[in-house]
Amino acid sequence: MLKDFAKLQTFLMVIKEKSFSKASAKLGISQPAVTQQIKFIEDYLDTKIVDRKKNGIILTKEGEDLYRIALGLEKAIQGSEKELLRIINKEFTFVMGSSFAIGNYVLPNYLSDIKKRINNEVFMNVDISSNIIDQLEDRKIDVALIESPIFRDGIIYREWVEDELVVFSNKPLKKNLNAEELLQFDWICRNEESHTRKLTSEVFEEMGVQCKNFNVIAVLASQTAIKESILHADKNSDKQLVSIMSRHVIKSELENGTLHETRLKNHKITRNFYIAYLKERKHDAFVDNVVSFLLSLTKI
Repeated sequence: MLKDFAKLQTFLMVIKEKSFSKASAKLGISQPAVTQQIKFIEDYLDTKIVDRKKNGIILTKEGEDLYRIALGLEKAIQGSEKELLRIINKEFTFVMGSSFAIGNYVLPNYLSDIKKRINNEVFMNVDISSNIIDQLEDRKIDVALIESPIFRDGIIYREWVEDELVVFSNKPLKKNLNAEELLQFDWICRNEESHTRKLTSEVFEEMGVQCKNFNVIAVLASQTAIKESILHADKNSDKQLVSIMSRHVIKSELENGTLHETRLKNHKITRNFYIAYLKERKHDAFVDNVVSFLLSLTKI
C-alpha cells in the first residue's frame, strides 16, 4: 500500500473535508473511487478506520493512529519534493494554458510566485477553453486553467475558485435589477457560442426574459472589446449601455470607479474556474507543486 501514497492522500482529504463527496470533488475523482480507496486501506490493515455518520465522518481509534502516521508521511514527502526541486537543474519551461479571463486578468498576478515555487521559467498560452484542453491533451502545456467545463477522459479536473458574472456600465446602476428593468438598457452581448452567453441566457430564462427582446447594439467575442466599449460609451445618451462580464475582468475599474456593477434580483450568475492536468502526470512534482500553490490561493 505504501508504494501508492495516493490512497493515503485520499484518506487525508476525506478527514480534512469530513465528507466522501467533498473529498471526491477536491481530488477530481468520483465518490465511488474515494470509497474504494478507503476500503482498500481498511482491507489492507484488516480494521475499520472511518465511520460514516449523518453529519459527517468520524475516525475510529485505529483511524486516528493512521491519520497521525499519514500526516507525518505527507509532510516528509512534501519536504523531500522541495529539496529535490532545489537540486534538480532541469532546463525546461513550464507551460501553463488558460482561458482569456484567467490568463489576462487573474494568472498574471501570480506568475512570479509560480516561477519561485518550481525554480523554473513559466510561459503562458491564452486561448478559448476548448483549445486549451486540446493543447493539454497534445502535451503542449503542463497545466490548464479554464472557465468553461470541458471534461474529457484522461484528465484530472480540480475545482479552483468561484467566478461571478455581473451586469456593468460606465454609469451608476441600481443595486439589483428585475426582469423588466433589464429591457430598459442598450446591450452589448457576447457571441452566442461563448460560455458566458449560454450561462447568462439560462439565468435570464429563469427570470422570464429572453436575450432576443433586448435592444442589442453589438455582439462581440472579445472581453476586452466589450469592456472598452462600455468604458467609452456616451454617458449623456438617453439609454444606458450595459453588458455582463466576469468580475475578475473589470475588478480594477470597479475599484477605481470608472465602471459600476449590479446584480440580478433573486438570481446570481456564477461558475467555477477549473485546474486541469493529465492523469499520467498526477505524481509529477512540478505539476503537483503548481497545482498545490494555486489551490492555496483562497482570495483571488
